[in-house]
Amino acid sequence: MSRKYDYHSMSYTDVLQLFRSSTPGLTPREAEDRLEIYGHNRLAEKRRPSAIRIFLAQFKDLMTLILLGATLVSGLLGEYADAATIIAIVLLNACLGLIQEIRAEKAMAALKELAAPVVTVRRGGQEQILKAEYLVPGDIVLLTAGDRIPADMRLGHTSAFEVEEAALTGESLPVKKSVKEVAEQAPLPERRPMVYFGTMVTKGNASGVVVATGMETEVGRIAELLQTEQEPTPLQNRLSQLGKYIVAACLLVCSGVVALGIMRGEPVHHMLLAGVSLAVAAIPEGLPAIVTIVLALGVQRISKVNALVRRLPAVETLGSATVICSDKTGTLTCNQMTVREIYVAGHGFVVTGDGLNLRGEFRPIENSLSQKDDSALKLALRIGAVCNNSKLTTGKFISVIGDPTEGALIVAARKAQLELTDRRLGEVPFDSARKTMSVVIEDRLGKRWLFTKGAPDTLLTKCSYELSSGKRKRLSRERLDVITGQNEHYASRGLRVLGLAYREYNGDAEIEKADLVEQDLTFVGLIAMQDPPRPEAKDALSLCQLAGIRVIMITGDHALTALAIAKEIGMTGRDGRVVLGSEIANLSEPKLRDVVAEVNIYARVSPEHKLRIVRALRHQGHVVAMTGDGINDAPALKEADIGVSMGQCGTEVAREASSLVLQDDNFATVVEAVREGRGIYDNIRKFIRYLLACNVGELLSVFIAMSIALPLPLRPMQILWVNLVTDGLPAMALGVDIPDAQIMLRPPRLRNEGIFSRGLARKIISRGVLIGISTALVFGASLQMHGDLARAQTMAFGTLVLCQLFHVFDCRSEVMGVAEKGILTNPLLLASVGLSLVLVLVSIYVPFLQGLFGNVPLDLRQWVIIVLASGLPSIIIGMRRAVLYRVRR
Repeated sequence: MSRKYDYHSMSYTDVLQLFRSSTPGLTPREAEDRLEIYGHNRLAEKRRPSAIRIFLAQFKDLMTLILLGATLVSGLLGEYADAATIIAIVLLNACLGLIQEIRAEKAMAALKELAAPVVTVRRGGQEQILKAEYLVPGDIVLLTAGDRIPADMRLGHTSAFEVEEAALTGESLPVKKSVKEVAEQAPLPERRPMVYFGTMVTKGNASGVVVATGMETEVGRIAELLQTEQEPTPLQNRLSQLGKYIVAACLLVCSGVVALGIMRGEPVHHMLLAGVSLAVAAIPEGLPAIVTIVLALGVQRISKVNALVRRLPAVETLGSATVICSDKTGTLTCNQMTVREIYVAGHGFVVTGDGLNLRGEFRPIENSLSQKDDSALKLALRIGAVCNNSKLTTGKFISVIGDPTEGALIVAARKAQLELTDRRLGEVPFDSARKTMSVVIEDRLGKRWLFTKGAPDTLLTKCSYELSSGKRKRLSRERLDVITGQNEHYASRGLRVLGLAYREYNGDAEIEKADLVEQDLTFVGLIAMQDPPRPEAKDALSLCQLAGIRVIMITGDHALTALAIAKEIGMTGRDGRVVLGSEIANLSEPKLRDVVAEVNIYARVSPEHKLRIVRALRHQGHVVAMTGDGINDAPALKEADIGVSMGQCGTEVAREASSLVLQDDNFATVVEAVREGRGIYDNIRKFIRYLLACNVGELLSVFIAMSIALPLPLRPMQILWVNLVTDGLPAMALGVDIPDAQIMLRPPRLRNEGIFSRGLARKIISRGVLIGISTALVFGASLQMHGDLARAQTMAFGTLVLCQLFHVFDCRSEVMGVAEKGILTNPLLLASVGLSLVLVLVSIYVPFLQGLFGNVPLDLRQWVIIVLASGLPSIIIGMRRAVLYRVRR
């Protein structure tokens, strides 16, 4: 249908008739029927590779190809048993890779579903919120600043409505929209009554009817251009580069081993196969894949603490955050505004009833109040409720659709049982520069008024009069000081304050021209609301301090309000100083850097000030996490190392610019995400430490034996078996290990810290050397005592396996010993170690496999030697670490 009509040249009424829709919207049944006809409102995605293609992709790796080459060599040399075993191992590795990739893909798909955008739609006369994918042609959708357009729509109502269409048209400036039809041949950028899927609302609000969804939209026509691949993270790139160096080094060493063996008279075909097998075992070819899997599973784990990762590199960056710049409202506070006090005509009222409770009283602070004062109170409540874009939904529970502050104003009016019959004619939407919002209404008598609400300090500059004793009087300097003092009194108690004003509107200025309309206002009163700190905010802040993370409050609210909340949760800093946005505007960049080094509270800031603060902090070397929810927060979110947007009250623009979305808008969730980020990075270091130390040990044990004219201590099949059963499974188990209990008691890692920093390279090399020496010593001693090469190789095989399995428990923490960390706290690791042991014993004692691997049965005395040789290094290192850990505590 969308390709047959030029909706921009048709009237809104005609379009509604065309889609058999109306202002109240479709009925739920009509929507269900149309969903069956038109399908879900989503763009076609690249077809995901089938399981077979994923399986075949496992064989593209260079090291796997080398291993397959070894299979071919074995077959040509008549070693059919070796060739069959290598093929079996390659297939088993491919199956494991297939399972892990599918698991990671499912984890990311589940998270993508959580990130699906939602819209406000009118169906059956009721406004409701639903996922955008369920929109159908004919739906009536309500749009406001910050929304992403969910489908192609024909507008029926606009109020100062502008849309940024750069993604579709290339036009960099926002386009002002209207409802009036345009010429049929108008090009897409000039179709003012139309909005298109994927574009962003930058200003105002509007409503309209959906005319196309999914692949029938304008964007759907170019959907192929929107398909993007997930880019590798910086860590993955570094490890990929590292892998190339390791490959070169290992191939060089393996070539030396092969040459030594051939020079000593070993069979050429045997040494070639041994050299290739050793290279594959020594090279951590699975390292990048394991990193990808662990990062994907880490994203899923972070989602369990109500944080949604939108960009994979954020998982790495989270653990190194040194500063969290947090908004106040809804993040540090509950975002459940309740009107507590009202100041009108020089008198104060206390309002009872919490939250969304529609029952309450207005108790005068003074006893002597006139009926005129009561009428001023009702006018204040009326202005707050009418100059408002939010709504209350009533049902089993009362909830607010829209801004919580506006919801509190509606609740207050409902407590006073006001009948709101005013008809809205136009609106000047709120923006962060003016800090006010105005509407033009027509009352029951046909008289038109301008109602304005906003920040008191800004609103008062627009007022020339005040309402006092039922009369409009000139606003004197003395009264201005009194009102300002009352505002500061409310703010000092942590209350959020809005000013209310009005004037008669006779069309003397166009409603869209805010500067002309919002002047010569009559001040009515102040409404003071409370949004208490979240109960968990104080503990989360304390945890940040212990973790070496600095928390900065950046809010557009009043300075005294910000300071009151900061004091309550314990983040006032050294001197409790608050810096205003107006001060930041006058600071040079060097001066601002000095300020951000000391000050933790910023009030009355604009999005531009947020951006400058983030840049100043990053210039000082900080890794900055920045929260934001508005359209104009997007630049600061992009500038920050970790942009954090709000999942509940945030705009779609902010979410698009962020790398992390808080599904509960809670500051404590940011801290939990940092904890998880640190844990994920630690786990990556754990399995890197384990894999590389094991590979060094395998390589070194063979090299030592060959260097001192001993036979090969390990047969090729034994090396491949070790690579399969003691490298991959325990490494994956380390990747999902629980974080250390003390993980938030240490400072963040440095921004440019390498993966091998903090002594990791030393630990890898030293442990690898110990594993190699232990294996070579057991092999040499057994060969000397028994003169039986097969027995000596079996003992070396057992020693290498146990050395690695003992080592995996040491890798669980870089500061704690095995006893402190606990043996039973990672059941998956225990299971993988147990399975590895069983598989090794099977290869030694099952007759069929004995011939395949060249193993012989070992007696108890020989196992005692193996256990002592492989366990002694872990015991010594573990005891040393435990002592150091207790001393440090």
